[in-house]
Amino acid sequence: MNLNNLITIIRRKKRRLGQGYGSGRGKTAGRGTKGQKARGMVSISFEGGGVSLIKRLPFMRGKGRFKPVSEKPIILNLDALNSLKKNSKVDIKTLIENKLVDKDRAKANGVKILGRGKINIPLDVNLPVSKSAALKIEKAGGKILK
Repeated sequence: MNLNNLITIIRRKKRRLGQGYGSGRGKTAGRGTKGQKARGMVSISFEGGGVSLIKRLPFMRGKGRFKPVSEKPIILNLDALNSLKKNSKVDIKTLIENKLVDKDRAKANGVKILGRGKINIPLDVNLPVSKSAALKIEKAGGKILK
């Protein structure tokens, strides 16, 4: 038997969280003597009675103060529409059926088609479209209905 191969059998007793003498923390339970912290709980946001951080920051002024919290529409580029059938009508319902957009987000925020990529098939688009996307759709033989 070697000393470096001995198994450890020594375990320290867990320190008791009580406040009496048996806890090993004596009469004040490790809280010092007197004062707010010894007697009760002090909130995390308390900063010693001075002006708190949130009060020291400037007010939100100017542009964007009263903006609504609504989200922008889902952006879909032209190259994603190549997976649709020829001469099909493109609206939110069609995009949801073909799993190109999320159902809940599309119904809440809408969808807008932008002109990145090429489109090879004619489509009838019934959604908001950017100028470049409109040109490419019409060039491919499609129509913009909205």
